[in-house]
Amino acid sequence: MTDIEDKPFRFGVSLFRFTTRDELVDRARQAERLGYDVVCVPDHLGIFAPFPALAVAAQATNRVRLGTFVLNAAFYNPVLLARDAASTDQLSDGRLELGLGTGYAKAEFDAAGIPFPGPGARVDHLGHTVTELRRAFAEARPAPAQHPAPPLLLAGHGDRMLRLAAREADIVGFTGISFTPSGPVLGDAEELAERVEFVREAAGERADELEFNLLVQRVVVTEDRAAALEALAREFEGMSAGMSVEKLGQLPYLLVGTPEEIAEQVRAHRARYGIGYFTVFDDHLTDFAGVLDRLR
Repeated sequence: MTDIEDKPFRFGVSLFRFTTRDELVDRARQAERLGYDVVCVPDHLGIFAPFPALAVAAQATNRVRLGTFVLNAAFYNPVLLARDAASTDQLSDGRLELGLGTGYAKAEFDAAGIPFPGPGARVDHLGHTVTELRRAFAEARPAPAQHPAPPLLLAGHGDRMLRLAAREADIVGFTGISFTPSGPVLGDAEELAERVEFVREAAGERADELEFNLLVQRVVVTEDRAAALEALAREFEGMSAGMSVEKLGQLPYLLVGTPEEIAEQVRAHRARYGIGYFTVFDDHLTDFAGVLDRLR
């Protein structure tokens, strides 16, 4: 296993709380100025479409990479998706990172008039999309600026999804959330360790080539970590399956404490799980920037 501590951290921010072009430009520039490595845009109905938003972010910035985090593969024809991705990669001078997922919000499938099959069928469709994308990128005009294609991030939690990611992705995203018939459930620290080991075993000889990403659900910068964790325990009560406050405080998805304490949590998570790429939501953009300074 490659020593993950020899590799630099990467930090991303998912931008979704913007309602105008000016807000998007301001946030993308702020993220670049604060030292983030990747500016991402999610893919949900009711917010701006990912590729136009990334094109604006590319024009407004110079250094940060640009990611879809993550596209709902069921919404896209793979050939047309390859054209959009290759064009965005060219127009951003090779800064695109293409994140894909199966989609999980049935209401969005219903609104789009697209059937919502079971989890296994959605993973199969995503696998087909990845295969077709690779073929289409080889023939795309314009071709992607990055050869042979932009880095591919696949994110999920279940066995079939993570097995696909281990086989096909450059970056494996761990969401930490299981979508059950009764609602989403947040996994604990031991479950994440098992999921990481599952991917490494499934990847075989590829394991050391993979980058691991974690989507952080909350960043709370505070001098009173205990009180903040108590508040989070109440907030996540329905998703944490009766998890104790102590166990909640061990979750990599919740970063709580002073900037120094959070930096130590991030280092510990990298040492335990091999995760070196952390993504936060844009409402934590400035709070987490103080942690970045301590981790460079």
